[in-house]
Amino acid sequence: MRARLGAEAEGLEALARAFERANPGYTLAWWPPGSGHVPAEDRDRVLFVQGAAGEIRFGMASSAVPDPRAVAPGDLVLLPAGTALRVGGGPGLLAFGLPQALPPGLPPVIRPDHDPRITDTPGGCAEDDEAYRRLLLTWRPERGPYVFHGLNAHRVRIQDSFSHYHPSAGGFDEFYLVQAAAAGSRLITSVRVPEIEREVLPEDPASLLQVQPVAAGELYYLPRGTLHRGLGDLVVQVIAVPGFRPGAEIGLDHHLRRISEALAARGRPPLPYHEAASLAEVVK
Repeated sequence: MRARLGAEAEGLEALARAFERANPGYTLAWWPPGSGHVPAEDRDRVLFVQGAAGEIRFGMASSAVPDPRAVAPGDLVLLPAGTALRVGGGPGLLAFGLPQALPPGLPPVIRPDHDPRITDTPGGCAEDDEAYRRLLLTWRPERGPYVFHGLNAHRVRIQDSFSHYHPSAGGFDEFYLVQAAAAGSRLITSVRVPEIEREVLPEDPASLLQVQPVAAGELYYLPRGTLHRGLGDLVVQVIAVPGFRPGAEIGLDHHLRRISEALAARGRPPLPYHEAASLAEVVK
């Protein structure tokens, strides 16, 4: 599912309903640029800065508040229950309401491009040694300084990720919040993972995988069990709910390669797959 985030939030209502049904206790909301104020709620929230730089102040709109903090796209704001937010400048805020409290010790703002404790950590969708991939909220303390098991997030440049999914049992839902996208960038998805794993030859190969162009400002919801692969040149905030589980990132390119080769032998169009990830089973 896809939404376009701007002054309006095209497609977000249906997307949020589907996400909240699948993840009881979580909520999803968009505060567009120019909102000026995010009111307090009775739950902790994680807010993703999107669109443009600006500043925020914690507190109620009618009370004295601390000095403003600069924020920019890619930053996270951790908002405790009962706390409102004043917003200046041009940022929009994608807000995830949480069913549990944030752990103590996390900073109120996490800035992956300004925090010396956050460094590039290749893996997942960006394996190259020089890959831009910064873990803002992580599952494992050895991977990053800020640990939370209710929601994980990493900001990554995706150029050619492997095809994978997260299982319904023990897996997680994922979002791609697109913050930059070069021309020609695209996302491949499929809900027909069981057929791919059984290597069933499709009657219509074009229907097995959906390929769609990707643009900055879009939000993609990738429920458990959905194949996904990013291509081109994207900077994406990857958001996992309830959080990344080791062993729940299951590659499909070895299956796609065998299906593609069988189709080619019958004179049918081949399927796209990640060459290196197709050589053996991949589970991360």
